[in-house]
Amino acid sequence: MPLKASMNILVIDTNSTMRQNVKKLLSDIGFKNIKEAASGKKALEVLEESNVIEKPIEFIISELELEKMTAIELLATIRKDPKNAKTKFLLMTGDSDQQKMMQAIRAGVNNVVVKPFSADMLKEKIAKIYGQ
Repeated sequence: MPLKASMNILVIDTNSTMRQNVKKLLSDIGFKNIKEAASGKKALEVLEESNVIEKPIEFIISELELEKMTAIELLATIRKDPKNAKTKFLLMTGDSDQQKMMQAIRAGVNNVVVKPFSADMLKEKIAKIYGQ
């Protein structure tokens, strides 16, 4: 099954430039429905709003370190909600600390991408998550 261009995606990063860069890479790959959030709290609001309008977020790309909560804490909250429990989660980080990576994998991230990354690398990581 090819990746859907219409898939609803959420990009989470405290840095607005990084969010814009990732959105551009996703757009270059062919994705069209991309939302963004600057914090874990805002991400949870976007997830809830998306569920209310019945256009749930299907895929999340999040920076590890967010304001007031880490991506791992955010993921734990997301996984507890039955409406979002199966949402795919790609962690992006500039930190290659193996202990943090293992913690993220135990928390249920679907894959990890280390910054900086290209559109091809991002596409490859997403394809792996979706069994392509």
